[in-house]
Amino acid sequence: MTDLTWLVPLPVVIPLSAAGLTLALYRRPRLQPIVSVTALSLVLVASLTLLVVVDDGPLVVDVGDWAAPVGIDLVADRLSALMLTISSAVTLCVLLYSLAQGRDDDEESAPISIFHPTFLVLAAGVGNAFLSGDLFNIYVGFEILLAASFVLITLGGTPDRIRAGTIYVVVALLSSVLFLVAIAAVYAATGTVNLAQLAIRLPEIDPGVRLLLQVLLLLAFAVKAAVFPLSAWLPDSYPTAPAPVTAVFAGLLTKVGVYAIIRTQTLLFPEGRLDDVLMWLALATMVIGILGAVAQDDIKRLLSFTLVSHIGYMVFGIALSSDAGWTAAIYYVAHHITVQTALFLVVGLVERVGGSTSLTRLGGLAKMTPLLAILFFVPAMNLAGIPPLSGFLGKLGLLQAGVDQGTGLAYVLVVGSVVTSLLTLYALIKAWNKAFWQTPETAPRPGRLPFGMVAPTGALIVVGLVLTFAGGPLYAYTERAAITLRERTPYIEAVLPDGLRGEGESADATGEDS
Repeated sequence: MTDLTWLVPLPVVIPLSAAGLTLALYRRPRLQPIVSVTALSLVLVASLTLLVVVDDGPLVVDVGDWAAPVGIDLVADRLSALMLTISSAVTLCVLLYSLAQGRDDDEESAPISIFHPTFLVLAAGVGNAFLSGDLFNIYVGFEILLAASFVLITLGGTPDRIRAGTIYVVVALLSSVLFLVAIAAVYAATGTVNLAQLAIRLPEIDPGVRLLLQVLLLLAFAVKAAVFPLSAWLPDSYPTAPAPVTAVFAGLLTKVGVYAIIRTQTLLFPEGRLDDVLMWLALATMVIGILGAVAQDDIKRLLSFTLVSHIGYMVFGIALSSDAGWTAAIYYVAHHITVQTALFLVVGLVERVGGSTSLTRLGGLAKMTPLLAILFFVPAMNLAGIPPLSGFLGKLGLLQAGVDQGTGLAYVLVVGSVVTSLLTLYALIKAWNKAFWQTPETAPRPGRLPFGMVAPTGALIVVGLVLTFAGGPLYAYTERAAITLRERTPYIEAVLPDGLRGEGESADATGEDS
């Protein structure tokens, strides 16, 4: 197993190297897509390999051959490998979609030369955040992907995009400052930012200080994950960006925040002192988010509010602090990344054919393009949780975990989850009826569906269906991931074997084998 540790840094190294190469090729726009697609395909292969390999135990790489906790570690375990695999598939599909969109538009709105290096840097930032075994390196991963997202969200330079980008930048910078303050406080209290060593040292400090550190980290991650009431920025920021950018943002950026919450809550703060608070936040996120979706008459904004709402399901599973809750939460994250991204890509096709995303202007698309109607209907029903799709399996797991918890608050969350699911179905059926069946105010100009855009969209929809058909094995995998999160020992011992590197000195410096 150790022989395969070279796979661990590839999801970061490959896209970063490719980003530099595509930047050097800025005057050769025909070569940039080849480099980008090849790089992300290799990342997907590496991630799939890691997904299988780490089922036998975590893999750890000491960056620069400096052992933890002096150096920075990249750690691949079941949770990070699953997130890497899903995110790699999503970024590859979105890239193919954007390339086809550019070709179909006769290069008028094709991704400019800076798109490829920026998109690859975004992919590297996501991979770094998932793999990092160091709190400060997670911050670096966040900053990498956020810096890239600043560029992507303002591509085109329209007034709406600049305004949305400004809101996004301000909120992201504030959350980054809060995260940096939290890291400084953690280091001041414990003398380390290595996650494995923090898992050992945090129980030894004053409980009040430990609670303060937990609150600071949760606040920083809650902004990035768009947990209510720190989610107001998202529906105003995402809908104005180009369809591929909105899709990858919706699928990945908030999930990086959710991943950080899962990792820190299970590894650093397993006592669950804020579980009740998280449950109330989950309920508010679900209900208020979906009520916002029901009130929308623009399909992009509607999906942005459903994105916020369904973050609440993931927080619900985390807050249960049980194997069943964490299992369902991890499965639901994987499901939601694929389905939400697919829906935003479909909306890009809707806008291309119908000329708008306003539900009051759209209509008759089912008769005009039946394929588009199917492409929307399948992931929409998946998001709503219609049996037997993966959305249903994830929600059922969360409901069962809530019932098993047996507390009054857990039952309240169970009811809230069911209500949110029904309102999601209502909002998506409303969008379906208006966009595809109602008679439009003005007959839309007939458009065509470019195969290059339909194919990656359909591929993501198929991935969502695979999560259904392979629900048993995948759910078992997420269950094993949840058990490892609860035990914590496999992660800690992989990073600090036999405690040899837990005293703040590199094994190289002490002459011991790493």
